[in-house]
Amino acid sequence: MVDLLNLELAKARQRVKRAENSLKRANELLDEDCGVGINIALCSRIRSEQRRVVEARERLTKIDPVSIDSVRAG
Repeated sequence: MVDLLNLELAKARQRVKRAENSLKRANELLDEDCGVGINIALCSRIRSEQRRVVEARERLTKIDPVSIDSVRAG
């Protein structure tokens, strides 16, 4: 049972990190001067990535309410 919980925690932390990294990359792309059409698409992607981050953090919090602080710090 403990192994299953550890596996779920690891997967949830990984989801959070992937979502945060994807959001960071989208924001970096937005900082580049690519044109209006691309920037509109990037804004949509950023909103989507922000939702993914929130959802991933919520899943992690459901598994282990204390662990979300360690993910944000690391």
